[in-house]
Amino acid sequence: MVGYAFMGAAHSQAWRTVNRVYDLPARARMALICGRDAGKVADAADRLGWEAYTTDWRDLIASDDIDVVDICTPGDSHAEIAIAALAAGKHVLCEKPLANTVAEARSMAAAAATAQAAGVRSMCGFNYRRVPAVAMMRQLVADGRLGVIRHVRATYLQDWIVDPQFPLVWRLQRDRAGSGALGDIGAHIIDLTQYVTGRRITGVSAVTETFVRERPLPAGSSGLAATVDGGAANGSAVDGGGADGHHPATGAVTVDDAAVFVARLDGGVLATYEASRFATGRKNALRVEINGSLGTVAFDLERLNELEFYDASRPAAEQGFSRILVTEGEHPYMSAWWPPGHLIGYEHSFTHQMRDFVEAVATGVDPAPSFADGLQVQLVLDAVTRSAELGSSWTEVEPALATVAA
Repeated sequence: MVGYAFMGAAHSQAWRTVNRVYDLPARARMALICGRDAGKVADAADRLGWEAYTTDWRDLIASDDIDVVDICTPGDSHAEIAIAALAAGKHVLCEKPLANTVAEARSMAAAAATAQAAGVRSMCGFNYRRVPAVAMMRQLVADGRLGVIRHVRATYLQDWIVDPQFPLVWRLQRDRAGSGALGDIGAHIIDLTQYVTGRRITGVSAVTETFVRERPLPAGSSGLAATVDGGAANGSAVDGGGADGHHPATGAVTVDDAAVFVARLDGGVLATYEASRFATGRKNALRVEINGSLGTVAFDLERLNELEFYDASRPAAEQGFSRILVTEGEHPYMSAWWPPGHLIGYEHSFTHQMRDFVEAVATGVDPAPSFADGLQVQLVLDAVTRSAELGSSWTEVEPALATVAA
């Protein structure tokens, strides 16, 4: 695995757990973890359960006894690592969004297609697909329980950078992250809604905003926490200057803080999306609602084990939203966990992700979402960015397959 911070810890927990919970055709051995800081990666290896560590990701590529490379780094290194790993015959799991640019994502998808012909598998890590309630939501749509889909409504709201003194961490720099709230959390609701409905976004009209354009340079950071001039920042106030009047150096924020767009999906479905890291009081509030001719289904990440379902085919006197507690053994992924009514959490979505990935690799099946799926999400992100730059003009999403004029 490359990377050991927030996503590295989440993935490590899943790798440690997956074979203890699920009976799989292969067993994952956590052989080698990589990070640039020798001291920090050594500590991470011990803390997260890895056998050894290195400071050069190329060591993973060169190791004959490694079958899988799991990429949990910022987006600016995804393409280089993934393409090299696939060329070396390593199966690859890469965190979302797939890349920072469409060009990088196309290169990664092309490398994955070449590797696929040789039996080498790849997957993009959109973990919310693996929440049992989300998988159940998709099942209800696929079974026709909602009838003709008419509306998609999706929001993903956070507030961890609402303090203007929060430092300029890598997620706020375009060259490292590609985009801001749009790619970080907007990518999740783009993939989730397309997965649940089975439809692709075809066009968008968007607006983005950067509310705080200069921030203190960080003295250190890890995950979503950072420090500046000795002050700690984790979504709370940071000391902007000491008693001696010293103020930290600042740098420009080069990504969006919020993105809002309307969209069309295949078949004329009307959709609205909002992604913000400035929604004060909202910590990790993802919500998706699908309206159809026969009913509605809604999912709220803060009620991760539940769905709201409205069945318009029931007699008028019985209609109303029902709460489905998605903890039964017949619900997706749940048979390996606890008795009905015993809840699971955020980390379980990563365990389910590893379960599907290990099973696919071991049985020679291509896992989903593929790098091609990751490219398609990247194309939507690109369309949103271009629309916002053009004054919210309607912008078609480019096709995943590039065409060449004759």
